[in-house]
Amino acid sequence: MSGPLSGIKVIEIAGIGPGPFCAMMLADMGADVLRVDRAGSVRDEPAERPSADLLNRGRRSVGVDLKHPEGVATILRLVDEADVLMEGFRPGVMERLGLGPDTCLERNPRLVYGRMTGFGQEGPLAQAAGHDINYISMAGALAHIGRAGEKPLPPLNLVGDFGGGGMLLAFGLVSALVERASSGKGQVVDAAMVDGAAVLMTMIHSFLGIGAWNNERGTNLLDTGAHFYDTYETKDGRYVSVGSIEPQFYAELLRLTGLEGQELPGQMDRAAWPEWRERLTGIFKSKTRDEWCEIMEGTDVCFAPVLTIEEAYEHPHNKLRETFVEVGGFRQPAPAPRFSRTPGDISGPSPHPGQHTDEGLGAWGLGPEDLSKLREAGAIK
Repeated sequence: MSGPLSGIKVIEIAGIGPGPFCAMMLADMGADVLRVDRAGSVRDEPAERPSADLLNRGRRSVGVDLKHPEGVATILRLVDEADVLMEGFRPGVMERLGLGPDTCLERNPRLVYGRMTGFGQEGPLAQAAGHDINYISMAGALAHIGRAGEKPLPPLNLVGDFGGGGMLLAFGLVSALVERASSGKGQVVDAAMVDGAAVLMTMIHSFLGIGAWNNERGTNLLDTGAHFYDTYETKDGRYVSVGSIEPQFYAELLRLTGLEGQELPGQMDRAAWPEWRERLTGIFKSKTRDEWCEIMEGTDVCFAPVLTIEEAYEHPHNKLRETFVEVGGFRQPAPAPRFSRTPGDISGPSPHPGQHTDEGLGAWGLGPEDLSKLREAGAIK
């Protein structure tokens, strides 16, 4: 293992979406992450064909029955060796399994116990089911994403699940590990996607506070209201993006679109934004996306072509920086951010559930006799 988290041991109680993403981030940075999958999810899969679930990359998977007393006892043995345990069940589930934070911290007071939920560990909605779209709605984010006169547009599941969820938990876990270095004590990290999505909106709250933002969707500086911060269709049916906010960048946009020197409304004259958009729509439609790239890419317009995933793989800038890599036959994003001394790495492809039960548990201190007894009892698979 390489990376700044090398030597950190993490138990990941398997979940979906934000939990695996958090564990992926930790594993990419060198942590030894042991994924605990449900024994019932273990199937006979050819080991030479990695799982296509890229969020599970870089770690081993063990199959453990968490409803079996010996399965619970096995996890508690792992807790003795762990720096972090992370889970994504509804509040109270881990407690009912006998694996709640009080139990685990009593065994290992240095343990950092991470909890990933949508609405948090308490509150009137704590037990409610939900998904990204619901969490960002509750956080006051989704209402402001979309074009004027149209309904709110979910930005994939990036804001709740990953930015406001998995990344928030990863930040919380690492912060708790830093604090532990001085106090010697672990603690519980409560990461709720509503909280995380709300934090991501902090700058927009600033705009609202100074009267620079209104609640009419698609009429503001960053929500496609401004003609200089938007996407435009090109002659070949593709798209480009411009973000010419600062005056000097806006001046470059005018120059390269041939509008420089004309009698024009001011950049921040909101009443003129619709007229501006119409003019720029016609201008960008006059050339292909590649032609606009020849004119604007690399300039101070703040310009980029709107690329599909497959196109992003092949862009020269991404290829030079190796932003995408191939592991186990799947192209995927490389670990980020980058470190000068302790670079992160994808230590292996995504496992199938339970693919490393003996290997993984053995590496965490269980001997062959232990594994044999657990398998006979049906606690592992």
